[in-house]
Amino acid sequence: MENKMNDMENIVELIDENNELVSFRYLMTLDYDNREYIVLAPLDEGTEEDEVVILRVEQNEEGDDYYIAIEDRKELNDVLLAVNEVYEQTLN
Repeated sequence: MENKMNDMENIVELIDENNELVSFRYLMTLDYDNREYIVLAPLDEGTEEDEVVILRVEQNEEGDDYYIAIEDRKELNDVLLAVNEVYEQTLN
């Protein structure tokens, strides 16, 4: 029962561009190059097991967090390399 509760606490629900609710498993928050990123794993059955979604964390005027897609390919590749490095360090 306790593991089930912990699993539920790691679920993030976001609204996609089609205004549909999409669920993810929270994997980590990463500070990289003076920016904050959130790494999520889609819970959709049609996704690959190792697929992740990386979003940049921004703050609005009230200081509340919101997430935006990373459109710059270099930024996304750099952050993905940093995420992989964190995973490699935790495995060793």
